[in-house]
Amino acid sequence: MNPLTEAIDTLGFTHVGTYLALFVAASLLMLWRLEGLLAHGLEGTALGTLVMPYCSGLGNLIFVALMANSPAPGSAVLTNCLVNNVTNLTLLLGLPALLWGLPLAAPGAAGKSRGAKRKAAAAGGGPGPALTKLSLLLTLAAVGFFSGIAWTLGADGRIDRHDGLALVALFLFWQSFQLFDVLKNNVQQRRAFGPLFYLDLFFVLLGAVGLFVSIEWLVGWLSAQQGDFINAANLGWLTGWLMVVPNALLAFWYAARGRADIVYASQIGDGHISIPLCLGLAACIAPVAVPPFFTVGLAILGGAALLHAGCIAWAGGLPRWLGWVLVGAYGGFLALGLG
Repeated sequence: MNPLTEAIDTLGFTHVGTYLALFVAASLLMLWRLEGLLAHGLEGTALGTLVMPYCSGLGNLIFVALMANSPAPGSAVLTNCLVNNVTNLTLLLGLPALLWGLPLAAPGAAGKSRGAKRKAAAAGGGPGPALTKLSLLLTLAAVGFFSGIAWTLGADGRIDRHDGLALVALFLFWQSFQLFDVLKNNVQQRRAFGPLFYLDLFFVLLGAVGLFVSIEWLVGWLSAQQGDFINAANLGWLTGWLMVVPNALLAFWYAARGRADIVYASQIGDGHISIPLCLGLAACIAPVAVPPFFTVGLAILGGAALLHAGCIAWAGGLPRWLGWVLVGAYGGFLALGLG
């Protein structure tokens, strides 16, 4: 038992509500200081593709670590990964689109002067609509590529250790590409990470500690339940929904503020943490059997990626009415997976 859990037990607050509150509080702390990172030298698309995925996807990585000593870690992790990715690209982009729309350029942005655009970029607005679109399209292409590779590796009914190593290697290559792209943009825009950037990063890591403590306890609590649905057999589904809470906070927060670029980049980039990284790590620990709804989930991921790519390339963002399509696709995924 870690020291924070011991302290909570000593105070007599050992209850599922306590750890759910800690989980949400840690997520909000990370969200708050991620806003600081945006103001202290990290532009919006880089924040969404390089930093936020590790923060919002940290719960999934923690879940893999906690499942490492489980008798059958692969099945729960694979379900967790699918639930996470499909929820990100359907429900958590569809609902904000229904409420606020997700236009990548604010109305009237085209008429701004060059000086106004420069000031907006300096204030954290990113490298500009054209480069933002290209970055998001590249990230969506990676979603399709990773989903296709995962489907190919699992075509024989399982993903073994060698397949897992290949998935992890693909993820590391993608992240190295993203890192160099961020560094290149900072050199071009003459940006530097000041002291406050690293202070904000410290608070983000502090929030990560809170996430670990809360997830460790909640996973243990869920595994011990014997309800009709809340039980160890459905641990992958239950933790999958739990892990998307930080993603939902990010999506609704930035959608309400009109930052569709961060909403898109955070939800798309977070999927890379689950597939290929988490799935690859789980397969490295032990071979993962592929369930029947794995192919359906990947097909929904691929279809959603194509839909988003088309909207970004030709519609300038996700129209509100298409939010209903994405929410409906998520409902179909739930019906097939849980049925």
